[in-house]
Amino acid sequence: MSPHVIETVLFKLKDGITKDAFVETLDAANRFITSCPGFIARRLSCTADGTWIEHIEWESMDHAKAAAAQIGSNSDASAMVQAISGESVTLMHSDLAVSIG
Repeated sequence: MSPHVIETVLFKLKDGITKDAFVETLDAANRFITSCPGFIARRLSCTADGTWIEHIEWESMDHAKAAAAQIGSNSDASAMVQAISGESVTLMHSDLAVSIG
């Protein structure tokens, strides 16, 4: 069996979008993300300089890629996606090596 996949996304918000306004978009986006096949867990944090770090654990790379292919056109995720500065996005996938808790 292949290891679970961690999707890590680094991004910043568009100018004028506050942290609080962005957080308000997350309930709807979470409906989409948690309904995707292979979803296990999601964590989202923000650094002092406004860089957001998202970690999503997926059962497989195929699940991660399928969700990524749909997020841009999903109505539940649209407000979240529109708040993100596209040029700031860095996306990577890695095989999960250790998980505690």
